[in-house]
Amino acid sequence: MSKQTLIFDAHLDLSMNALEWNRDLRWSLEKIRRWEHIHKVSGGRVDKVDRGNGVVCFPEMRRGGIGVCVATQIARHSGYFHKLPGWNSQEQAWAQTQGQLAWYRAMEEAGELVPIRDLAALESHLELWLDSPPCDDGTPYVVESRKQQTHRPIGYILSLEGADSIVTLDHLERSYNDGLRALGPAHYGPGVYADGTDSSAPLTEKGKELLKEMDRLGIILDVTHLCDETFWDALDCYGGPVWASHQNCRTLAPWNRQFADDQIKAVIERGGVLGMAFDAIMMVPGWRHLRSKPADFQLKIVRICEHIDHICQLAGSARHVGIGTDLDGGYGTEQTPMDLDSIADLQQLPGLLQERGYTAEDIEGIMWRNFVDFLRRAWA
Repeated sequence: MSKQTLIFDAHLDLSMNALEWNRDLRWSLEKIRRWEHIHKVSGGRVDKVDRGNGVVCFPEMRRGGIGVCVATQIARHSGYFHKLPGWNSQEQAWAQTQGQLAWYRAMEEAGELVPIRDLAALESHLELWLDSPPCDDGTPYVVESRKQQTHRPIGYILSLEGADSIVTLDHLERSYNDGLRALGPAHYGPGVYADGTDSSAPLTEKGKELLKEMDRLGIILDVTHLCDETFWDALDCYGGPVWASHQNCRTLAPWNRQFADDQIKAVIERGGVLGMAFDAIMMVPGWRHLRSKPADFQLKIVRICEHIDHICQLAGSARHVGIGTDLDGGYGTEQTPMDLDSIADLQQLPGLLQERGYTAEDIEGIMWRNFVDFLRRAWA
């Protein structure tokens, strides 16, 4: 397993990192960390816990073989008495997501990213990453059609995490036309369309209307973050493709943020794939936010193999599990496995899976093919 393996990461908050935390993801990881450390120490605006601890940037993604990802837009509407941070109106949340979309477009123009909106684009991009010369160290390679030095672009599928920014259903169709291909109706707490993590309520009529329009447009339902009641309601009223982009197992890390076994089985029965997240709070039991440290649990990447094993046992195969890291999704190395210093360290996972008896075919499926096959079915 020494050869670099292609990775499909089903959840990365790239635009949030770029616009809300001022990370130029074209920089090296060392440069990003150094800049944030200087500003944090000097009392500047960079004061978050994970500043200086990030693990994601384009050079590290290329070095780690993350050639395809699901990249998010995200903006919560927080009403006057809402307990979570967010925007005071849906229109402001919409404007925030449009700024994030503009950043993705800028990165396309810079040759860093390429949008994947349909099956033809997906297959073309896979051919580029699977058949082109390797660039494990992030260095440029030659694009024969242009005869110039460039970086191999990273393919991204646009997703929306939390639907609060969808002001009307017309906004949803506009988003689809702009490339939106997956949507999770809720994030944390109560939302405009659905309730998410640490909240509980049935799916509202407005949420049902949203799902009906998603189904018509062919937008994938991401059931990640849905509270238990809404999860089951959503599956009952949505007939289209379903995945869980970054969702671990409640049995191994008890908290409503993770899925119980019956929920995992329901996703499997719908032909879905669950992406494994590398947030420590989702990997181990008893993690105390802002208090625990990875060393307290001797947490290493191999722990995610237990979540993978569990899903494979429930499914009876390795075809319904993939990678959805959620790395730099509001946390850094202070909340990742001890042996994960960069997203490129995901390349340890194939060897760890091989040691547990997974076949080469299984490993290829987990690292990228399961999500790709899902999209081949959904977009056929």
